[in-house]
Amino acid sequence: MPKKKDDTPDHSQINSLPPEAPLDTKLHNNVSKIQEALDNSSDLIVHIINHSGLPSALALIYIDGMSKSQQINEHILEPLSTSTSKSDSTTETLNLHLKQVIAISNMQETNTLQAILFSLVSGKTVIVIDGDSNALILDTKQIESRSISEPTTQTVIRGPKDCFTENLRTNTSLVRARIQSPKLRLEQMRIGNVTQTAVEIMYVKEIADEAIVKEVRQRLQKINIDGVLESAYIESMIQDGQRSPFPTVLNTERPDIVAGNLLEGRIALFISGTPFVLIVPVTFTQFFQSPEDYYQNPYIGSMLRFLRLVAFLLALYAPSLYVAMITFHQALVPTVLLVSIAAQKEAVPFPAIVEALIMEVTFEVLREAGIRMPRAVGPALSIVGALILGQAAVDAGFVSAAMVIIVAITAIASFALPYYNIGITARMLRFLLLVVASYCGLYGLLIVTLIASMHMCGLRSFGVPYLAPMAPFRLREQKDMLLRFPIQSLSAPDLNSKHNE
Repeated sequence: MPKKKDDTPDHSQINSLPPEAPLDTKLHNNVSKIQEALDNSSDLIVHIINHSGLPSALALIYIDGMSKSQQINEHILEPLSTSTSKSDSTTETLNLHLKQVIAISNMQETNTLQAILFSLVSGKTVIVIDGDSNALILDTKQIESRSISEPTTQTVIRGPKDCFTENLRTNTSLVRARIQSPKLRLEQMRIGNVTQTAVEIMYVKEIADEAIVKEVRQRLQKINIDGVLESAYIESMIQDGQRSPFPTVLNTERPDIVAGNLLEGRIALFISGTPFVLIVPVTFTQFFQSPEDYYQNPYIGSMLRFLRLVAFLLALYAPSLYVAMITFHQALVPTVLLVSIAAQKEAVPFPAIVEALIMEVTFEVLREAGIRMPRAVGPALSIVGALILGQAAVDAGFVSAAMVIIVAITAIASFALPYYNIGITARMLRFLLLVVASYCGLYGLLIVTLIASMHMCGLRSFGVPYLAPMAPFRLREQKDMLLRFPIQSLSAPDLNSKHNE
């Protein structure tokens, strides 16, 4: 089936142009080249201005919907239609006259066709003058985006309530408002052969390791892809351990998390069109830390981190431990509890592993259905699935009541983790541990745990050991790992020494 022709500009035609294709001195030729390169797109607006007050004609070109129409009318079209220049003016003096008349602060000059085309598809306005091979580029970009709201995936009780949006400059300004220092650096590059998505690197000079900053630049420059629609595209191409189930890049929608990590020497990656910012390098313990830990009493913050670690272990091991003990190690279960479980399983025709898989798969389906359903229906679906379906499964003899309790505890524990991607890791490994426990019992769980630990010991995030500061062990940095010491006793982690190991 042939693809439907789109009215949006084709960036592939822009990229096929010679990198230094110069402009012509004839206005008609330049306008024709621009229209041809953009395939006469329906949203391409061309205004030809030619009146007695100007020594030569000029063209005002922009893309409708991406530029501020009111700003173009008031600050560009109106001054041009009423301005007059000297009778002996030339194209050079007209260029200077336009810079003085037009009330746009950000104004650039170029003489290449490719620069003009990239400016147009970015929302800027271009003025081409007849008899002049130079064109003026005016910053009139305006792309509709949602306003700043509360975070939806990383909520806290006490702390800032703002979050990033899809607008790149709004996101960087939220961090600059928190770190008002001239040492804060921001570097931009374009990634995506077709989309030309803006990606900006933010770090604090003299705090961030220059070697890590250089590594981040090199990895971004090596990316060769047609389009970047979300930060996950960048994350998958720059992260260490491409085949590892453990995340080595942190993503967040909270500006305070980004600001805190920048002050610790890390690097933030802002991608246009997404409210999630990437942070590198990261360690395993970071995924159990929440910004609220620093807004509460140190004892409360330490307790919350410990609870998150326990929740991760429950989400990872609870079903497999139950299956292993019921199947192979009944002696580890108290006699009264074992008798109760045996009485429940008399009416269940399936072994423990089948029960666990039925309940786990059912819960994963309910979780995905609750996410995809409309917000007004999602909570109701979760309640129906958790209460009615679980009780009906027990009454029908598909699963035992004990298995429902184990799966419910696992589900609740998985929601206690502050970052979604570490929860996905626990969900994936939980199924592997279930299968191993059904065949090898606790010995199989021990072997898989040792293999995973060795894998994590060898894993690095931009040169930083993934299990630091546990492996290699650093006593000084234990102040902000599982325990959260008072703010005045904390210091930025030494990423330089971690990178050199």
